[in-house]
Amino acid sequence: MEYAFWDSSSIVPLCVHEPSTANARVVARRYGITVWWATPVEVRGAFGRALRMQQISSKDQVSALVVLDDLRTKWREILPDIQIRQRAEELVERFPLTATDAWQVGAAWIWCSGHPRNRVFISGDRHLLEIVGQLGFTTIET
Repeated sequence: MEYAFWDSSSIVPLCVHEPSTANARVVARRYGITVWWATPVEVRGAFGRALRMQQISSKDQVSALVVLDDLRTKWREILPDIQIRQRAEELVERFPLTATDAWQVGAAWIWCSGHPRNRVFISGDRHLLEIVGQLGFTTIET
């Protein structure tokens, strides 16, 4: 199976039913998951926000955490290092990115060894996809 880099926004619909869940599941059957080290924190934060906003129930949150734990046993995780931090610093100066998104893109850049051509970046964030597309990644929106 070919691996792709999955932004946190593309992991959430694999765990919680959203309009993009069906599409995310189709993409997950084609691409293995590579994520940034902090992705579980971002995803759990999304679950917490959805619960507080009453978009999901407590039962839904527990189910989502079970799915997330299962995904974590299968995905590849890019650990923090100085190269990722340096790339993230460059990215926030060059593009209108949040620090969180810069970490994600920096991790994706290191994952592909600085050669994004023909490497897939998956996200539910169109703005982020536009930026990584400019960097040379093939993009898929969930």
